Amino acid sequence: MNHHIQQDNNSIYRAEVTLVETLLQEDVTAIGDDYAFDARQWQRYIEYEIGFILPSIQCNWLENSVNQTASTHGVTTAQLWQQLPHNDVLRQQLLDKVLIHESRFFRHQPSIEFITEYALQHQRLQLTDDKTSDHDISASKPFRIWSVGCASGQETWSLAMSLASKQVGNYKILGTDMSEQALATARLGQYPARQQSLIPSSCQQFVQPLLPKTVTNVVDSNGATTNKSAVNNSHADWQITPTLKSQVRFALHNIMDKKLPTAHLQQVIVCQNMLLYFRKFDQRDILARLSEKCALGGYIILAPGEALFWRPSNMRRIAHPQINAWQKISA
Repeated sequence: MNHHIQQDNNSIYRAEVTLVETLLQEDVTAIGDDYAFDARQWQRYIEYEIGFILPSIQCNWLENSVNQTASTHGVTTAQLWQQLPHNDVLRQQLLDKVLIHESRFFRHQPSIEFITEYALQHQRLQLTDDKTSDHDISASKPFRIWSVGCASGQETWSLAMSLASKQVGNYKILGTDMSEQALATARLGQYPARQQSLIPSSCQQFVQPLLPKTVTNVVDSNGATTNKSAVNNSHADWQITPTLKSQVRFALHNIMDKKLPTAHLQQVIVCQNMLLYFRKFDQRDILARLSEKCALGGYIILAPGEALFWRPSNMRRIAHPQINAWQKISA
């Protein structure tokens, strides 16, 4: 029965994709200034591109995002619609506007504490194994975490701070998102003052005041030397200390893509408060891909109450009063 339901859902999805492709091929230039914003049409376009289901309550947000993107490029909404299939830059800028970048540091403390404790256990086991087998401890494999839908990087940096505060030394954290704009902020690691208060006292050591713009000498192709200021976020008041940045990286990635952003298996994959924007059958596909990149014995951490329908044969849900964690028990 579930197989038939899945087939029906896929048929509906394919029909909607076909409809969006048809819409994208329409010649809307003749509509001109009389073009009326069709929220449903744009919702289908967003789903077609990245799988996101934007609820009707966000229609005003969607319309503002479309209008701002069109205005920035000096085109009408109708012209924007026509150009999107042929302009990747324009498409990415629209997605940057539409996607919700809201996040905060230490958003779900129980999940971070669970991950940190697992990292400590992993480190102790590796140290014990390396000493017993006379292996070079420095050559141990790093503890890997993938933060899916990392937005502006708060979750990713929270994890890095928590691990570093507990002296977990050998780790690598990957943060991925579909928004170039959000990732630019994440890479800078610069944030406004109000967000610093969310960071626990044990992790404040990884925060420093935002340094003023530095001036460096740049030599151009003709050998001339000019001064160039480093780019700082004008809305930021503090930044992540450089000591964490060597172990954290960010990458543009659409979780709907079958090609994953890393070849490494991950000890922990964090995917919180993102699945709710996808249809249930897409959620299953996403979770199946994540489980493939989860190391045996590792965990997938979801938001509490998220994807409770999931019943994979190779994962088991951990009995925990505060977190929604699944452990990989077989390949």
